[in-house]
Amino acid sequence: MEVKIGIQNVGREIVLESNQDADAVAALVSEAIKNSTELRLADDKGRTVIVPGGSIGYVELGAEESRRVGFGAL
Repeated sequence: MEVKIGIQNVGREIVLESNQDADAVAALVSEAIKNSTELRLADDKGRTVIVPGGSIGYVELGAEESRRVGFGAL
């Protein structure tokens, strides 16, 4: 699932692919914002992204779908 994180006063957003489901990511984001703690998310390649909860502007959660293989629209 694609996760986009917007940071306050920063022009670029953080984009990562996560193996977690949308509910788990939403719970982590909500907890980080509510307690002003750090948000830690692991991407599908094993890297960890850490964002201060107090500076999160927005989080966009993409649809949970498997990647398509091949060319053309079905």
